[in-house]
Amino acid sequence: MSRNFSSFDEVLESKPGDWKVERLGNLFAQRKEKNRPDLPLLAVTGTGGVVPRDSLERRDTSNADKSKYLRVCEGDIAYNTMRMWQGVSGLSSYEGIVSPAYTICRPKDGVSSTYMAQLFKLPELIQIFHRNSQGLVDDTLNLKFENFSPIQVPVPPFPEQQKIAAILSSVDDVIEKTRAQIDKLKDLKTGMMQELLTKGIGSGGVPHTEFRDSPVGRIPASWNILPLEQLVRPDRKITYGIVQAGPHHEEGVPYIRVSDMTRRHLSLDGMLRTSPEIAQKYKRSSVSAGDIVYALRGVIGHVHLVPAELEGANLTQGTARLSPNDRVHSRYLLWAMKSPAVQLQNDLEAKGSTFKEVTLASLRKIQITLPPPEEQVQIASVMDCIERKLHGAEDKFEHLQRLKKALMQDLLTGKVRVKVDQKESAVA
Repeated sequence: MSRNFSSFDEVLESKPGDWKVERLGNLFAQRKEKNRPDLPLLAVTGTGGVVPRDSLERRDTSNADKSKYLRVCEGDIAYNTMRMWQGVSGLSSYEGIVSPAYTICRPKDGVSSTYMAQLFKLPELIQIFHRNSQGLVDDTLNLKFENFSPIQVPVPPFPEQQKIAAILSSVDDVIEKTRAQIDKLKDLKTGMMQELLTKGIGSGGVPHTEFRDSPVGRIPASWNILPLEQLVRPDRKITYGIVQAGPHHEEGVPYIRVSDMTRRHLSLDGMLRTSPEIAQKYKRSSVSAGDIVYALRGVIGHVHLVPAELEGANLTQGTARLSPNDRVHSRYLLWAMKSPAVQLQNDLEAKGSTFKEVTLASLRKIQITLPPPEEQVQIASVMDCIERKLHGAEDKFEHLQRLKKALMQDLLTGKVRVKVDQKESAVA
C-alpha cells in the first residue's frame, strides 16, 4: 500500500522535474452565468460527480425561482462553496444549472478537467482547501473562488494528465458498477426475505397454493407459528449474560457485547474477556457453537450465529442467547429473527424513549413462522447464497476503494509515472 504524504507541501516538493506548479486561478476561470431556467437542474454528488437532479431519489429542495442558479457546462468542475473542505466537488458531463451554493470552475486550455477532478479528491489537497476556507467554525467555512485561485497544485504535461485521468476513471467505473451490484443484491435480499419467510418455497418445486391468516400476516396453510421460547432447548432457556464483566482479563473468557455484533460475523478479534471467576458465576449464559446471539439494546435485532471459535464464550446484559431445539433449523431461525415480521414485533415491544431495548419476556413471546424442516433448510440455503454474493460484492468494493486510494497517491503525485503511449487496462 502506498504511503500518504505528510502534507501537500511535500507533494509539491516531491513532484517530477517535468511537472509544473500552477495556481488554480491559472488553470480555471470562474463561470458566473445565470438566468438560464430553461436548462435542466443538476446536482453535485460526493461520489458520482455532477448528475441530473431527477436521477436522484432524494427530495428536491431547490428554489422555484431559478434565475440565480449557475450554468454548468460539460467539462466544468462544480464544488460546494461551503463544503469544499470536505471534498464535495464533481466533474460535469452535462449542461445545466446548479444552486448558487456552488462555485463553477471552467478549465482553461491545456487543462484536463477529468484529471483535476481526481486531484481535488486527494486528501492532502482537501486539507489545503480546508486551510484556505474562510469562517470561524467548520459549519460556516466557505472557499470562494478568490481564495481557491491562489492554491498551488502539481500539473503534469497534458498527455500525462489525460492518461492518469483515464486510469483513475477506469477504476471509478468498476467501483460504480460494484456499488450498483451491491444495491441490487441488498434489494434482492430484502425482497427474498419477505417473500420466502411469508410465502415459502413449497414442496418438490411446487409453490404453496393454500394460505391462512396469522398474527404475522398470511402464511402457507401447512406452516405453524410458535413463540420463540418453544423453539429453544428446555435446558438452555433464552437468557442474557454478565451484568458486570469487570476489567479486561487477558487470559479470561471472551464475552459478546452489542458492539461486537455490528460486524459481519462474530469474531474473537477485539473481543473483551472477563475473569474465569465471573465467567463461572454466569455459566448459565455461556454460548455454544450453533447458538444464536441477539441484540436486546441499541440496534435491536442484530443477530449472529455463534462460530466454533467462540464455544464457551459468554454474553453481556445487552445480548441474549437462543439455543435452537430440534423443531427449528438454526440457520432458518437466524433468518427468521432478521425478518421484517420479527423486526415489527420488536418495534412494538421496545421500551425506552432514547435508549431502546427489548425485554427477555417480550423476546420469548416473539412469534416465529415455522415451515416443515425440509423447507426451513431450503429457505435458509437460498438466503445464505444471496448473502454470500452480497458479501463478495462488498469485499470487492472495499478492495477497489483501497486500490483507488493507492493509485491516487502514486499517480497524482508523480511517485509512479505512467507511460502515455500504452493503453490502460480496466480493473478486473
